[in-house]
Amino acid sequence: MIDNMRYLCFDLGNREFAIPLLSAKEVIGIPEVTAVPQSPSHFLGIMNLRGNVISVLDLRLKLSIKPVTSEENTIIILDLGDYNLGVVVDRVNSVQTVEKDKISEPPVVESTSKSDYITGVFRKDEKLILMLDISRALSVEDRSVMKQKNVKAA
Repeated sequence: MIDNMRYLCFDLGNREFAIPLLSAKEVIGIPEVTAVPQSPSHFLGIMNLRGNVISVLDLRLKLSIKPVTSEENTIIILDLGDYNLGVVVDRVNSVQTVEKDKISEPPVVESTSKSDYITGVFRKDEKLILMLDISRALSVEDRSVMKQKNVKAA
């Protein structure tokens, strides 16, 4: 049984989040992104990554978090099983190994927006890091747009 898990920590606005390291394929600078007409506002478009067309969304806009203006904006390429997805974040910070018993349940928040994509919380120094399941944050519309756009580039 695995008691420690590794997480990729990153900033969205002035908050720090983490995703399981194994779901992140790579971290890249922001390349040229081709906009797709009539897409949701958080869906920035598509990009070519070594012959693969990958959908790109701004995770800050998707989660209604005000972006921090920075030169460090980065894309994390995620493996979501059926397809890959690029998500824009403000900055990638570190990889953290977290003991399973150090992870707390997610906070219960009364909100009009769905927040079941927050799967837990852990402490790093004096900061609390929110753990994300990005698949849960995606709507049916998001999935539909991405599945249509993820194809091999010519």
